[in-house]
Amino acid sequence: MRFLVDQDVWKRTVDLLRGWGHEVITASEIGLARASDEELLTEARNTNRLFLTRDSDYGSLVFLGGTLSAGVILLRIRPENQDEVHAELKNVLAVHGVDELRKSFCTVEAGRHRIRRLTPE
Repeated sequence: MRFLVDQDVWKRTVDLLRGWGHEVITASEIGLARASDEELLTEARNTNRLFLTRDSDYGSLVFLGGTLSAGVILLRIRPENQDEVHAELKNVLAVHGVDELRKSFCTVEAGRHRIRRLTPE
């Protein structure tokens, strides 16, 4: 899968995704470290990448603000639960196909995840 990763996602998560064989670019790698949330979602959509973040504000942008997205994965991760969240993220990516995730807002927590479908265009 192809990902655009927000600047708030830990390097360890980025390294794991790459180690699992995914194509990952970070916002800072493409000069968007200071971009607005809307700009990041637009970039992910325009480059056909899933957007990975730790920032829960994206839920409001996508569902309340109507900002179009190519799929968002929100990590509810803290230092003390990162192994469990990473294991659940790996599970999500194995169980749910890229086409399903591109049409969804997925929240990943330790031991579980929730997927909400995005409103069709």
